[in-house]
Amino acid sequence: MVIKQLQHWLVARAHAARWKPISDWARERGGQLRQTADGEGMLLEIKRDDGATVRIEWGKAQRTYIDGFELRMRCEARLHPDLQLMVLDLELMEQLEKAVFEAYTDTLRTRADTDTPEEMRWLVMFPKYTQSSSKLVRQQFGILGVTRELAAAWVEGRLSEALAQSSQDLLPVGRPFVLMTLRGNVYLRTALTEPTLAEVQTLCRLLEIAVESAQRVSAALGDHSPWPTTSSVAFQGGPPDEALER
Repeated sequence: MVIKQLQHWLVARAHAARWKPISDWARERGGQLRQTADGEGMLLEIKRDDGATVRIEWGKAQRTYIDGFELRMRCEARLHPDLQLMVLDLELMEQLEKAVFEAYTDTLRTRADTDTPEEMRWLVMFPKYTQSSSKLVRQQFGILGVTRELAAAWVEGRLSEALAQSSQDLLPVGRPFVLMTLRGNVYLRTALTEPTLAEVQTLCRLLEIAVESAQRVSAALGDHSPWPTTSSVAFQGGPPDEALER
């Protein structure tokens, strides 16, 4: 017992030294870095200029499509609650499409498991936007949403530029990456073996650009529902059921 406690203390101490630059950055933005109980992960919350909170977590992956460790971010954005949009790595999209197809067509199951994450269920529910103005974005990312028009309005512009830039260094082909709007917030998830200040800052900036773009789209919607009013096979099932956040 004493040996385990000593090992835990040594691990936590080593992480504290490695994560000091991130901790200092968080403090500059009104936040504080905390280690998880097992000492193998970290959590921090920082404030945006508009007062919204950005929650950043690094630890063991909570999605089966990511091996090892992942970085998770969530930003309060006060979006229209039905505004559902997503960008994800193209290779990951193809992998998840195959998995969700198998889940839906399995003769022993009449529907996808209730714990299937939104990023998988949305792939069979929402139309894809494939006409991005950026060749780099078209080559590396899948884009979809409650309507193609809203997905395009969200991505085109600064977010497309940021994604294109990220594809050249931060988000290489094949690195699991998901960016989505859900229940009024914006979420980012990506594989990350060890967090560095540069990567955390850059991904946080990408998240904030996505937030600003989503807020613009949400403001244009006003009180109107983003769901199409005309009948469409893609939407006959209606809005997706909400699943617990993970």
